[in-house]
Amino acid sequence: MLIRRFRAGDESAVSRMIAKTLSISNAKDYPADQIEELIQRMNPQFISACASQRHFYVAEEDGAVIGCASIGPFWGKTDESGIFTVFVDPEHQKLGVGKRLISILEKDEYFLRADRVEIPASITAVGFYMKLGYEPKSGDLVPDEERLIPLEKRRKQ
Repeated sequence: MLIRRFRAGDESAVSRMIAKTLSISNAKDYPADQIEELIQRMNPQFISACASQRHFYVAEEDGAVIGCASIGPFWGKTDESGIFTVFVDPEHQKLGVGKRLISILEKDEYFLRADRVEIPASITAVGFYMKLGYEPKSGDLVPDEERLIPLEKRRKQ
């Protein structure tokens, strides 16, 4: 497996992998209409825009995209960052791909400069992030209006 920075031309493969992941992995936690809305939003143009605003990484195996993750400033702040767009193809989940992606993000300059790093986590992924040291921002696991759970890791006190 290779993890590298996003390159122009990755948009469609990343978008397809995200759609597959949402359809399979997130289906138990989200209604079908919300999954479909997310799939439509996370099209190649959206992925390209994300990659232009954040540090975006792609995991590949045998030339196929099997995961992605991005990190960037949180609301334009320099002391807070956000981890976004973390997806691993369902056939590659629980094989260390997600941990490797998060490990890369935690070495990125946006992570290293931040006092606090937030993840707007899907209900599906909360357990994964909590195993990596991210905690509920509000102290509880109540989803927001988008059915995401804000998690955070404080780096400096």
